[in-house]
Amino acid sequence: MLGPVILAASRSDRMRRLISAAPVTKQVVDRFIPGETVDEIVPIIRELSDRGLELTMDVVGEDITRPEQAAAARDAYLALIDRLGELELGTTAEMSVKLSMFGQALEGGHELALANVRPVVEAAAAIGTTVTLDAEDHTTLDSMFAIHDELRKDFPQTGCVIQAYLFRTEADARRLAESGSRVRLVKGAYKEPAEVAYQQKHEIDKAYVRILKVLMEGAGYPMIGSHDPRLISIAQELARTAGRKLDEYEFQMLYGIRSDEHLRLAAEGHRMRVYTAYGTDWYGYFMRRLAEKPANLRFFARSMLTRG
Repeated sequence: MLGPVILAASRSDRMRRLISAAPVTKQVVDRFIPGETVDEIVPIIRELSDRGLELTMDVVGEDITRPEQAAAARDAYLALIDRLGELELGTTAEMSVKLSMFGQALEGGHELALANVRPVVEAAAAIGTTVTLDAEDHTTLDSMFAIHDELRKDFPQTGCVIQAYLFRTEADARRLAESGSRVRLVKGAYKEPAEVAYQQKHEIDKAYVRILKVLMEGAGYPMIGSHDPRLISIAQELARTAGRKLDEYEFQMLYGIRSDEHLRLAAEGHRMRVYTAYGTDWYGYFMRRLAEKPANLRFFARSMLTRG
């Protein structure tokens, strides 16, 4: 199992320096992170929108240790939202945010993260879009769900992410599958102990289907975060069985992974949203993409060998 090893490397300063310094790394990272600034990412947003796709935008960043860094992360999202509003792209792209970037892990972090994320949610609503709160490791979830509940009092369209590999998630899905809710279901990309999470792929896949069935049969809006062809097919069948129309759920996939499938689903009339990250602090995000799928690691290793 290489995934846990790669996730451990994502927290290693030595590995960060080694990989960041490799000449080929930037070329490979561009596959997953197509820009570092708002100016660089705007053409990507236009291109995907012109091809019938929607987006959810992630300003990448990790390891927030000071309140000033959390405020800078907030301001980066506000700058993106301002630009989207100026260009009338508000209905094309929503925001995905990690509350750890907004100071959740600092002293008084729950209140700090709520204070930082609220203006982002307000600004997104003002241009006709919304925010989804990304899930992180299991120790942060009670805080994330509490902030989600608080934000939905004024902005009911605020979404959240749940992770199929956690034992708790089926119960979370039943609570969340209410009218007006927006819930993205993913498999999970953090190293979690066996006490709280399934460890085997077949167990995670079965949990994913059980939880997706709960969401499809509920009154909310399911967002299927998966690149797995089998799970995508199952999702379509569950949607048909639940009597959902094509605009009553959506698929979400990462930028740079299975791009042809993005277009195929959109051409069939499905809502297809591309999770698009940008920014300079890309290392942690990039390493999680390698950990999630062996093919991503093979792609990186092959590129290192052939271009290095």
